Amino acid sequence: MNATQTGVLAGLVLGLAASQGFGAFLITFAVGVIGLVAGRVLDGELDLGDVFGRGKDR
Repeated sequence: MNATQTGVLAGLVLGLAASQGFGAFLITFAVGVIGLVAGRVLDGELDLGDVFGRGKDR
């Protein structure tokens, strides 16, 4: 299991801790996405500098 999978799993488990209802679904989804992004960064598959934009070299 790589860091991406671990991040998604951890995010979903933490989101389920919010429990019950549509709000809990949204929280679970959001925390799962955060876990996915964190896992991709740790695996080196995502560079946050590209996502948020760095100062362009002139």
